[in-house]
Amino acid sequence: MRIRISWPAGSIEGNLNDTATANKVSEALPVQGKANTWGDEVYFTLAINTQLEADAAEVVDPGTICYWVQGTALALPFGPTPVSERDECRLVTAVNVLGKLDGDPKVLGTIQAGDTVSVEAVE
Repeated sequence: MRIRISWPAGSIEGNLNDTATANKVSEALPVQGKANTWGDEVYFTLAINTQLEADAAEVVDPGTICYWVQGTALALPFGPTPVSERDECRLVTAVNVLGKLDGDPKVLGTIQAGDTVSVEAVE
């Protein structure tokens, strides 16, 4: 499924994989949340009922669309976080990998804490 993530200063599109958690996220769309930032990661609350999947990971590629089960949040890492080693994208705990953003994920750096972030399905 194709999605668009929008905020006051921009937007980016990406693809969700066919996983149990990604399907639950797609069923919840459209959604909005208030952005939180943590290093080069943006996340916001998206409460769905799910568990860690077998391929859950703490270190992902920049632009990976993630679901943080412990924090009930959609997480969008685009660079190092406070727990990263060197330039890796390391999240605070393992997350479910939902998909990948198109283009340069560094555009997420224009999201400010408190911005309204919207996620919707696109054709």
